[in-house]
Amino acid sequence: MSTLVPCIIAGGAGTRLWPVSREALPKPFMCLPDGESLLQKTFRRAIGLEDVGQLLTVTNRDVFFRTLDEYRPMNSCAVELDFILEPFGRNTAPAIAAAALHVARRYGEDAHLLVLPADHLITDIAAFASAVDSARRLADQGWLVTFGLLPTRAETGFGYIEKGQALGSNGFTVAQFVEKPDTQTARHYLDGGRHLWNSGMFCMRADSVLAEFKTHAPQVLDAVIHCLEHSQAFEGKQQRHLELDSQRFAQVPDISIDYALMEHSQKVAVVPCQLGWSDIGSWEAVRQLSPADANGNQCNGENVLYDVHNCYIDSPKRLVGGVGLNDLIIIDTADALLVADARRSQDVRHIAEALKRQGHDAYRLHRTVTRPWGTYTVLEEGPGFKIKRIVVKPEAALSLQVHQHRSEHWIVVSGTAQVTNGELDFALATNESTFIKPGSPHRLSNAGQVDLVMIEVQSGEYVGEDDIVRLTDIYGRAPITD
Repeated sequence: MSTLVPCIIAGGAGTRLWPVSREALPKPFMCLPDGESLLQKTFRRAIGLEDVGQLLTVTNRDVFFRTLDEYRPMNSCAVELDFILEPFGRNTAPAIAAAALHVARRYGEDAHLLVLPADHLITDIAAFASAVDSARRLADQGWLVTFGLLPTRAETGFGYIEKGQALGSNGFTVAQFVEKPDTQTARHYLDGGRHLWNSGMFCMRADSVLAEFKTHAPQVLDAVIHCLEHSQAFEGKQQRHLELDSQRFAQVPDISIDYALMEHSQKVAVVPCQLGWSDIGSWEAVRQLSPADANGNQCNGENVLYDVHNCYIDSPKRLVGGVGLNDLIIIDTADALLVADARRSQDVRHIAEALKRQGHDAYRLHRTVTRPWGTYTVLEEGPGFKIKRIVVKPEAALSLQVHQHRSEHWIVVSGTAQVTNGELDFALATNESTFIKPGSPHRLSNAGQVDLVMIEVQSGEYVGEDDIVRLTDIYGRAPITD
């Protein structure tokens, strides 16, 4: 059989899972009760398929290094890692077109592209592997195969697929894709037995999907080809990545694969399956992953509750006290608290959307922010100052940079820092410090084998994160000069 290339599509902000899911650290990175993230579970599921020696990920370039960190402890089989890095999201059709072009060029036009959303949960791994085998057999016959989930309830939050004629024992043609129905229609679908939930997973030969793009969505295909011709490829140790050109990618139509292709093609098939699947699309879905106590409550963290029933409380770092509550969702993070009626968990997205319109940092960032070199946590800030805790990974380094509007005072908490400050290069040990004037080029590095922990005190007329001019950077974030 042809080469199988799983392709993890990691896009979207997961606004219904705010305040844990945010634009800079979205839903795929959410840890479930067992300690693994949704992205890690998708990765493990993909590389666990038979004869998989390579994996492609399409994701935002801002989370590239965090994604590598998520994959690294899971990749004991040394699977080759390919990445296509988007400067911003343009929906699933451009992502899949870019993946198909990349796979056809690198692995052959007959390679099987298995498209997997990064933020879904599947608990029946054996059923998943069996469904993939069925889909690959249909893909070899030229079908674009989607996976239809047998509905277990009259769900109004999912799109549906209507089955057509049987294609052997394991698949059907797709009669039509159906938008999210009202309650009465969803009940009719459940009782009728001809409709399946649309999972958003696909399996197809690279040449088959590219031919259908050429027929039904040539504007998407042509724009993606043009973008790839002007994009840069980089190769590192056991991984390679392609950074899509921002200017050309902005010209690609913003459209889903269903609208661009699947609803128009006559070559779409569906494999019905039961996978123990959830899209983890709301806090109500998340709470189903944990057992309830005698009062119907599911709690993470320390709490004291009196006359509280049927509540989901996630507060890992702060004590929660509750009195006389029923059917609430309470999510506490370092900088934001969500309190919602559990019956309206889908409406949490309105909070995230309002924060985005306001330009509020709580839409994009957590207090702790991931960077290629490690993390920083904002401990305190006010007019003219900001205090951070900085953790630099072993053998990592921040960019050589300058600030125009602020000074910085660095204090080593643990580890040894290698510092560039103007024309000076020196080491700082625990409890030692240095002061950096505005406009002075500076860099912080960790040449040791343990994490370097620093406290940084910023002061000045402006302490925003955009007051950074990068001069050089080992992660490719500085402007390229001749």
